[in-house]
Amino acid sequence: MQKNVQEFGTKFESVCAVLEKYECNPHMLVPILQEIQAAYSYLPKDVMNYVANALGVTPGSVFGVATFYSHFTLEPKGKYVIRVCDGTACHVRKSTEIIKTFQAELGLDEKTHTTEDNLFTLEEVACIGACGLAPVITINEDVYGAMTKEKTVELVKKYKEEEAANA
Repeated sequence: MQKNVQEFGTKFESVCAVLEKYECNPHMLVPILQEIQAAYSYLPKDVMNYVANALGVTPGSVFGVATFYSHFTLEPKGKYVIRVCDGTACHVRKSTEIIKTFQAELGLDEKTHTTEDNLFTLEEVACIGACGLAPVITINEDVYGAMTKEKTVELVKKYKEEEAANA
């Protein structure tokens, strides 16, 4: 591992620090990936290959863990992660309209989930656990219930204005 740290230290400096912290123990793969994702906001493919090499496991093993657990992501996410519940209660109260409104307002579609400026990521989730607020969304840790198309447009406007004011 020490050779790898010296050889690739500049490109993977934060990864090397995490690997050293866990003494390159392959049994610590989940916490290693959690810390790396916290540093990068996602798990880049080249980083996962580097981790596999450093831990002496196959890249497929690392990729398998990264895709098994839903809290890991292989794509960069925006500053604001919008999760729209499409569980039964939300679905019958037209959560699909909320999703389509977010897509239209943010210039996203079914294949593109993150805005070009990396400000917003839109995700559809099975259940948020707030059925009484249906349809419900979260933006990062904030919960918004009884969503409508109009409320959706206003939220996007609010977050964009806040970003512009902080820029």
